Amino acid sequence: MRQSQLFTKTVKDVSKEEVSKNAELLIRAGYVYKEMAGVYAYLPLGFRVLEKIKQIVREEMNAIGGQEIIMTAIQRKELWEKTNRWDDEMVDVWFKSQLKNGTDIGFGWSHEEPITEMMKQYLNSYKDLPVYVYQFQTKLRNELRAKSGIMRGREFVMKDMYSYTTDAEKHQEFYDSVIEAYLRIFSRVGLGDDTFVTFASGGAFTEFSHEFQTITEAGEDVIYINREKNIAINEEVMNEKTFAELGVTRDELQEVKTAEVGNIFNFGTVKCEQLGLNFTNESGESIPVHLGSYGIGITRLMGVIVERFSDEQGLVWPEAVAPYQVHLVSLCKETADIEKTDEVYTALTSAGIGVLYDDRADIRPGEKFADSDLIGIPYRVVVSPRTLEQQSVEVKKRTEKEATIVSLEEFRKKPQSFVCS
Repeated sequence: MRQSQLFTKTVKDVSKEEVSKNAELLIRAGYVYKEMAGVYAYLPLGFRVLEKIKQIVREEMNAIGGQEIIMTAIQRKELWEKTNRWDDEMVDVWFKSQLKNGTDIGFGWSHEEPITEMMKQYLNSYKDLPVYVYQFQTKLRNELRAKSGIMRGREFVMKDMYSYTTDAEKHQEFYDSVIEAYLRIFSRVGLGDDTFVTFASGGAFTEFSHEFQTITEAGEDVIYINREKNIAINEEVMNEKTFAELGVTRDELQEVKTAEVGNIFNFGTVKCEQLGLNFTNESGESIPVHLGSYGIGITRLMGVIVERFSDEQGLVWPEAVAPYQVHLVSLCKETADIEKTDEVYTALTSAGIGVLYDDRADIRPGEKFADSDLIGIPYRVVVSPRTLEQQSVEVKKRTEKEATIVSLEEFRKKPQSFVCS
């Protein structure tokens, strides 16, 4: 991608109403555009980051047997009434409307009910089970407060998976496999060291759940952790019963501020009983299916990554989710020098390395370097009249202060040796 063709631009200042660091930096760097509180548009750079995160999640969901689908966000009132979750006292984040014929509808904040209803068409026998389906979908939640940037939106992208199994044992086996898959996901995006599986309340879902909480001062939750025992408890379920179940005491736990990046719920057979999803077992009996639900907020995860890794200069993307691997910055004006920079660009792209090429001719070097730091791509490669005089390029990691001088010939032959960890 040539930066001269990128329609977005960096900006120095954002509205004082934007109090979250993640949204401020993403707006300034041209990754997102704010429509209103809690509602953001994802621009080319931001979209690439979301797609990188989604692909990591997709790979891990496929690895444990998930099948990807996409459902509609429009929800039928009568379906949710069967489980008592149409009631605003049970679920207070609904966006609701009416069709022109007067039919009441809602806009999906979760999808247990419609996916389970759909499964009635396909799951009849024990031979049809287990089934694990997931989707990446825009959810709508009428949040009272939306002051955490993309970490708490009224509209957001979520990966939600649903498991359908024959019994509690089979459900638990898959539930445990999702925990391991989620931990791999958070490790791959760079958050593994400070993300904990946390015992929590199930809220509008179930009595208890497991959350995945990442330590960050920008978070809205408080959890209590014991790193040695790898135990974490949400503040809302801090009681003697929980301590006894997990084998810890209050004195063993450290209080930390966190952001929830994922959650998983065990519905048992309750939801399928309410909706009439049964299967015939090997004895010929008709019994309800076991349901599990597993979510990761994709846009929220992007916001948490920004909060965790940014610095005073701007964004600092982990390589696995960065929009591009290399920011190629040209300081050249002469045609011959520009052609040599183009050759570096070709060498990088031919090696399969994603490149944002700052080929803008009317921007000062200092401004280009400031933009590069703000955009936060893992490696910066600088080509200038001075480096070309030395038959070299400058290579600098975003997380390091000093650049390395690399032979131009060697770089063009094997660029991945210098810009891949």
